[in-house]
Amino acid sequence: MAITQGQMYGVAGLISAYGQSEALKAQGIQNQTAYLLQARDSLAIAGVRAEMDTLYSSIQAGRTLKKAEIEAQNYTIAGNTLLKNMRASNAAIRARMAASGVAYGEGSAAAVQRENVAATMRDVGIADLNALTARVLGFEDAAAMFQSTEMQNTLNLFAAERQAGQYTQAGTAARQQAGLLAGFTLAEGAIKGAQTIMKA
Repeated sequence: MAITQGQMYGVAGLISAYGQSEALKAQGIQNQTAYLLQARDSLAIAGVRAEMDTLYSSIQAGRTLKKAEIEAQNYTIAGNTLLKNMRASNAAIRARMAASGVAYGEGSAAAVQRENVAATMRDVGIADLNALTARVLGFEDAAAMFQSTEMQNTLNLFAAERQAGQYTQAGTAARQQAGLLAGFTLAEGAIKGAQTIMKA
């Protein structure tokens, strides 16, 4: 039995349909791979951003702590300067009183020195309180930076994981859709090929 031209067209159509269906499957695999790469990249980028944000936060927190420590030292220096000035002032009072022949440990000279000491100690107490406040607030600011960065990183990583999940789902759907289209194309080609062969 000889092969007719219609039979050749029917077989060619069937082979063409098979090729198209395999091309659709390959395209589905390619789409799925692209989505999976996007998912992987999304997670990788979120991880790198989290690391960089943590590093930046550490640097900023360190600067904040250092700034608070310097501010506290400045208050301590101011307190020490107050004490130095008080000693110099009281020494000058005693020297003047002694040079005038007045007893510098009694009467108004002693009262002025006592008041000078009391006022200076109040000021030194305030300077010490300011130094402590600077340290505490600096520590709180640094801790808040760390907490804020940690919370933001957690949210960003969660969002990246959700996005990666969406990409994975989209890739699976693309491959399944390509498989369905491939099956339909092959079935349609087989039917048309069979009809062409039967007509011949």
